[in-house]
Amino acid sequence: MEYGTIRIKLDELLKASGLSKNMLSHRAEMQRTQINNFCKNQITRLDIDVLARLCTVLNCGIGDLLEFIPPEKIEK
Repeated sequence: MEYGTIRIKLDELLKASGLSKNMLSHRAEMQRTQINNFCKNQITRLDIDVLARLCTVLNCGIGDLLEFIPPEKIEK
């Protein structure tokens, strides 16, 4: 059974905010590789502390950062 997927919209939020990945990694106290993985949607587990840091630094809500894509909308 297919359950859908979660899309991380960090790359879009970064572009809209004008912050660089380096600035975000410094302000959110994250490694640059971790930021890159979020931007490429290559995360398999989400840490709520990391999500809170990203939302705080980007001044956004969790719904701005994450999007649920139902199974019937997933491109194969």
